[in-house]
Amino acid sequence: MTETNEPIKIHRGLTGVYFDRSPCTFIDGKAGELRYRGYSIHDLAEHSSFEETAWLLMHGDLPTAPQLASLDAELKAARQLPAPVLDIIRSIRSGHPMDVLRTAASALAVFDPETGENSREATLRKAVRLTSQVPMIVAVHSRIRDGLEPVPADSSLSHAANLLWMLTGKRPSVDAAQLIDRDLILHAEHGSNASSFAARVVVGTQANLHAAIVAAIAALSGPAHGGAAEDVMKMAEEIGDPARAADYVKDKRKAGVAITGFGHRVYRAEDPRARHMRAGVERLSKEMGQPKWFEILQAVVAAMAPYARHGVNVNVDFYSGVVYHLLGVKRDLFVPIFAIGRVPGWVVQVLEQFENNILIRPLTLYNGPDARTYVSVEKR
Repeated sequence: MTETNEPIKIHRGLTGVYFDRSPCTFIDGKAGELRYRGYSIHDLAEHSSFEETAWLLMHGDLPTAPQLASLDAELKAARQLPAPVLDIIRSIRSGHPMDVLRTAASALAVFDPETGENSREATLRKAVRLTSQVPMIVAVHSRIRDGLEPVPADSSLSHAANLLWMLTGKRPSVDAAQLIDRDLILHAEHGSNASSFAARVVVGTQANLHAAIVAAIAALSGPAHGGAAEDVMKMAEEIGDPARAADYVKDKRKAGVAITGFGHRVYRAEDPRARHMRAGVERLSKEMGQPKWFEILQAVVAAMAPYARHGVNVNVDFYSGVVYHLLGVKRDLFVPIFAIGRVPGWVVQVLEQFENNILIRPLTLYNGPDARTYVSVEKR
């Protein structure tokens, strides 16, 4: 590092540092706005599908009907895992689902015919395969660890509906499939978050897409990035009754403990994705005869209202966990489902990095001891 007389400012966590440009995701944290390729997340959540949104993210524009049909066919054709990968999943069935997902995704690189090819065209083809294979890994492992046989993929079902089918062996209702589809859209991309940045760092070395996705999964597995949905469900169960929510929040705040599902590294206003899962929780909890979950969440929101002016607002994961719970999804699958939705977003980050690739190599400011003389072990 060259010497300079100018003071060096440390940006811990790279907060506020722009390292590149991106035409993909617009986020206005103060206004609570999120757009994919110029399209409001509200329009996409209400009117699009995960398949359509994946095309939009990876190609830059909404697909035509033939393009969407082609992508749908390619995704369905890729709903298969190599037999050796199934064997690996069986051999590590007792592992946490995120560890199994990371390991199996890494193994897929051995069997993909284009693993080492980093052209845009090859990366997009691999992206389609991984978008289909990641949910299969999650569903297959969930079944195997319960002593059940994997449920074969159903080519008549959408991406979201097939996920629920393979997890449960039951054909999901239209509402359930639509709710998971919306959840996947909301989680599909979110700029340079920890897992997406990890993917960029990896391909900055000219590594391949599989390596980048494995790194992204590893980053997402940490509770500071992907664990909020699981923690919110734990909190709702701990509260147990809407009438206890205010005291719960008061006690936690007094003890200096953050309320999970509130606050975001980017948003100062309410996370724009939250409203779409909120409506789903309200409808689903009533339909399933368990309205208390929605009532508990809303009681927590009311108790947290005084903190909104300080930028501590509800985020998308505040509602996602209860949706998963109501649909019978196991608690430790909440983060893997996040990963399922995020695959297209990770792919976008990889594609953008490849377009004008550079090794990502930030600096650390040395603050250790001055130069010292080596002393042999006999004299220490």
